[in-house]
Amino acid sequence: MKISVDNVELFTLTDVQKKVIMDYIPESIFEHDMKRRLHWVLNHLYEVAFQKLKERNEPLLLQNGVESMPTDPDKFAQLVFEQPNYQDREARDGGSNVK
Repeated sequence: MKISVDNVELFTLTDVQKKVIMDYIPESIFEHDMKRRLHWVLNHLYEVAFQKLKERNEPLLLQNGVESMPTDPDKFAQLVFEQPNYQDREARDGGSNVK
């Protein structure tokens, strides 16, 4: 099983690795379960990151005179990104790139 994002292979589960996992998870649901788990991890990361973005930037929006904030997460995030004094993670960290 190859795991790819944007046509770039990130890693491959060997047949032995798959069998080890299928000793724990039934083979009949293996593929579906792997996709579900990957989806959960990325969605959870988004939810955690959004909450931190919201907590950090609500005061910024108020300082900038924003009187109405969207409840839709994507619209809220877009409003934050449009602020002239918004800084992304690298800018906040002084340009360091954590890998």
